[in-house]
Amino acid sequence: MDLASQIYVRKSCRNYLDDEMDMTPIKEFISKAKVLNSDIDYSYKILTKDELSIKTRWKSPYYLALYSEKKGNYGTNLGFIFQQLSLYMQSIDIGSCWVGMATVKQKDPNFVIAISFGKSNDLTRDISKFKRKELSKIADREDEKLIPAQLAPSAVNSQPWYFKHTDDGFDVYKTKHNIVKQKIIGKWNDIDMGIALSHLYVSNPDTFEFEFKNKEDMKGHSYFGSLKI
Repeated sequence: MDLASQIYVRKSCRNYLDDEMDMTPIKEFISKAKVLNSDIDYSYKILTKDELSIKTRWKSPYYLALYSEKKGNYGTNLGFIFQQLSLYMQSIDIGSCWVGMATVKQKDPNFVIAISFGKSNDLTRDISKFKRKELSKIADREDEKLIPAQLAPSAVNSQPWYFKHTDDGFDVYKTKHNIVKQKIIGKWNDIDMGIALSHLYVSNPDTFEFEFKNKEDMKGHSYFGSLKI
């Protein structure tokens, strides 16, 4: 199973078929996915569109509702785990998209975010179609090792990550927003950071390490953690 190759063709899917699906492969993959923080309990439910309140103009036949303990880097943990699933689903011809504009009708304080998914005829795109910041804009110098993070999806394409080279890897930073942007997309950016780290993990599964150290922020960015790949 080559999840890394899916990074370079993946698109956030918004066109779905109504085909029924066997959920067994999805459940089996989630049970084996790498976790970023094992100290945080998380869970998921597979729901139909009628079980959510959805504010997007489009809908999918199925949704993953993601839940977590609200502690530590829980959003990043969810982004890290379930972007692995998103890449896996694409590899078996299932489209998906992170959906911030959806809530579960059966209220639960631990609900965080949803992911739409389903069969689709609109799964991939050429790498030339990605609209992303240049490598020089997301790091202190261009480095092809960071292309998987560069291609990661994010809330309204905000791409909040920045990488600074160290002697043995990278220090990772998250963009600081003004009050308006923070209110609109800030709450999703921790998930976005997890998605980018997930891409770096599936591209470097044998060498990936991530930990939080006590380091200072930099202008316009807050320190998020330190990375080896």
